[in-house]
Amino acid sequence: MAGLDGRVIIITGAGGGLGREYALLAADEGAQVVVNDLGGARDGSGSGQAMADTVVDEIRQRGGTALANYDNISTEDGAQSLVDAAVTEFGTVDGVVNNAGILRDGAFHKMSTENWDAVLKVHLYGGYYVTRAAWAHLREKKFGRIVMATSTSGLFGNFGQANYGAAKLGLVGLINTLAIEGAKYGILANAVAPMAATRMTTDIAPPELLEKLPAAQVAPVVGYLLSEQCTDSGSVYVVGGGNIQRVAQFQNKGVTFSETPTVDELTARWSEISDLSNVELGCNPLG
Repeated sequence: MAGLDGRVIIITGAGGGLGREYALLAADEGAQVVVNDLGGARDGSGSGQAMADTVVDEIRQRGGTALANYDNISTEDGAQSLVDAAVTEFGTVDGVVNNAGILRDGAFHKMSTENWDAVLKVHLYGGYYVTRAAWAHLREKKFGRIVMATSTSGLFGNFGQANYGAAKLGLVGLINTLAIEGAKYGILANAVAPMAATRMTTDIAPPELLEKLPAAQVAPVVGYLLSEQCTDSGSVYVVGGGNIQRVAQFQNKGVTFSETPTVDELTARWSEISDLSNVELGCNPLG
C-alpha cells in the first residue's frame, strides 16, 4: 500500500488490542508510527509505559519505525504534547487514529457524573483534542487522514453504555463536520465501528462470538482509510469477523403541512411521518 510509505501516523490507545493491530499494520505498510498509550486499566485508572514500549519494540523488530508516547489525550495539554512529539521526531504528521478508550458501564439510573465525564473525556474530548492539535499541520500540507473509533453502541445503542454510546456517536458528528471543513485541504475524516475481541469486550460478548472476531481483521480497513488511495470522507464503517458494512443516515420523504399542524392532525398522519418505506439519503437542509 504505497499510500502509507513515509507517512507519519499517530495512533492513540495503541498499546494493545485494536490499536496495536492498527500500529503494526501501518508500520508494515511503511508508515512512521507514534504509538500512544497511557498504559492504564480498562476503566482509565493507573498508567505505565510498558504497553506502548512493547508495541514499539514489536514494530522495530519487524523492521519498522515507531515512537512510544505516554501522554494523556483526555487533556488538551496531553494531546498537544503528543502531536508535538510526532512533529519533533518525524517532522510532520499525516494521519491520526483516535482509538483510545475506556469503559465505565452502568445502567443510566445508576450512572454517576464522574463516570459520565471520564468516558466522554477520553473518547469524545480525546478525539477532539488530538485532531485539533494536528489540524493546523494537515491544513498547511493540504493532506490528512482522520479515523475515529466509533461503536455500534453509539450508532444503535446498548444497555448500560449511555456514556460510551453518547461519546461514540459524538465522534460521528465530529467527522461529518471535519469532512466538510477539511475537503479543500485534502483532509478526509471517517469512522470505524469495530467488532473485535479485546480487553474492552471480554465480558460484553460471549466467548464463542469473540473467537470469530480477531482484532487483526479490522486493521486493513483503518489502513485503507489512512492511505492516499482513500477518497471517501464523512463515512462510517462497521467492521468485524471478515464483514465490512457502511452505515449511513437516511430520512423519509416526509409529510408537508401548509400551516402549523395541530396535535390531532399530527396524530392522524403520524404513521406517514414515521414510514421509512420510501427513504432518501440524509442531508443537512441548512448546509
